[in-house]
Amino acid sequence: MLEYAKFRARLSQNKLHVVACIPAFNEEKTIASVIVKAMRHVDKIIVCDDGSTDLTREIAEKLGAEVIRHERNMGKGMALRSMLAKAREFNPDIVVMLDADGQHDADEIPRLVKPIEMDEADFVIGSRFIEGAKSDAPLYRRLGLRLINSLSSKTAKTSVKDTQSGFRAFNAQCLKELEEAESSGFGIESEQVVLAAKKGLRMLEVPITIRYKGLEKTSKKSPVFHGGEVIAVILRLFIEEKPLVYLGLPGAVLITLALASGAYLLLLFNSTRYFSVPIAIITLGALFTGMILFITSLILYAITRLARKSSTGVWKAG
Repeated sequence: MLEYAKFRARLSQNKLHVVACIPAFNEEKTIASVIVKAMRHVDKIIVCDDGSTDLTREIAEKLGAEVIRHERNMGKGMALRSMLAKAREFNPDIVVMLDADGQHDADEIPRLVKPIEMDEADFVIGSRFIEGAKSDAPLYRRLGLRLINSLSSKTAKTSVKDTQSGFRAFNAQCLKELEEAESSGFGIESEQVVLAAKKGLRMLEVPITIRYKGLEKTSKKSPVFHGGEVIAVILRLFIEEKPLVYLGLPGAVLITLALASGAYLLLLFNSTRYFSVPIAIITLGALFTGMILFITSLILYAITRLARKSSTGVWKAG
């Protein structure tokens, strides 16, 4: 709670320190305008040049941003994780995240920061799917986002409508909690929402303007790959929450089926002296798959229990 106490003290003095984090990969055509506009509303800008082969880094440095360089492209999640670790060095009260491709209007940063300044939220998400938002996203993207948002919200057990928005802000306490995110790719946004919900942080959505038309290709990966990567993270988080249900139960069912088919195979052989190879293959396949799922569920359950006890201080080593 030390971060929150510092936040309240600075809030009362109207001296909140705001840091913006901008992940960038080959964004030389847009990075300058994003940085210049963001500078109007924040005290410090951190850019992660995630393996760019153009002038992204040079432009950001010339404009006074703190630049972190990844020698190769490591993904948005890794870029955000690098920047959040760096942001802590500047002791921020509020951290803002936005993309470098020009989709987000940096002049809307005050809209995201205000609920935190008013102490109404710990985590504010710029949403494309609430009243007042403006977006010219193509139909296929809107449909895909709604599917992903639905899955993410169910996993996080929240009513957040835009879990994939990269335009968001959070206070120092939230920054500390979100450092636990492990995703290296686009699933980082969904994982942050899940973590914030688990930690009981106050989340709020505000309407923003998202622009797609008139910009160059805004995603460096295909929509199918992008969506698949996010869904994979959501499924991982979903399974980690209740491994005995989502892995252990199917494993137990497969083991039961394997025992039943094995018994049938033996009865068939005893009565006819015919050994069915297909049934034997099915039996062995179901048995091994079931055992792997069941053992994995037990391991994940044990790890999850230990992690929860450790984080709450209930369990101590030794």
